[in-house]
Amino acid sequence: MKSITINGSERESVGKAATRTARNAGMVPCVLYGGEQPVHFTAEEKAFKNLVYTPNVHTVVIDLAGKTYNAILQDIQFHPVSDKILHMDFYQLHEDKEITMEVPVKIKGTSPGVLGGGVLRLNQRKLKVRALPANLPDYVEADISGLEMGNKLYVTKIETDNFKLLHPDNTVVAQVRISRAAMKAAQEAAKAEKTAGKKK
Repeated sequence: MKSITINGSERESVGKAATRTARNAGMVPCVLYGGEQPVHFTAEEKAFKNLVYTPNVHTVVIDLAGKTYNAILQDIQFHPVSDKILHMDFYQLHEDKEITMEVPVKIKGTSPGVLGGGVLRLNQRKLKVRALPANLPDYVEADISGLEMGNKLYVTKIETDNFKLLHPDNTVVAQVRISRAAMKAAQEAAKAEKTAGKKK
């Protein structure tokens, strides 16, 4: 999985006044969990742009004056009106410990059902995976090349390489639905057949 580096500074004081001062200076208060002690730090809001405002997922290297931590974004709080980032929680990664993360679903292949006039519906845009940090995928591939009209692609058909999918077996990832136009055409064809049968 691709990684983004965030340069920040450790926070000495973590009270409300210090937090307000940090936000007024354009900094985002953050906490890193998962180590021996929580690490409180701040970083510029613009530093998080490529981490937050993207459909992709990344691991994070938090660099605090040369001391680095590998982590993932755990939680984020936005201001209800301005949408500014108020606070972020990170979780430290350890090479030998599995981690759970949501990653995007990427469609692969061409569905015969879609070519026949069906409509592809992506039921799950993200899937929850569990893996060691080194094996976290950038995305999960959903191969739709076997989907006929009316077929569903279940999570059990997704190829998993060095990671586990944390979803029930009956989870539908994608499906090809009959479009209204195709349904109408089928109904009209059936009606025409019926009429032709009566005329005989």
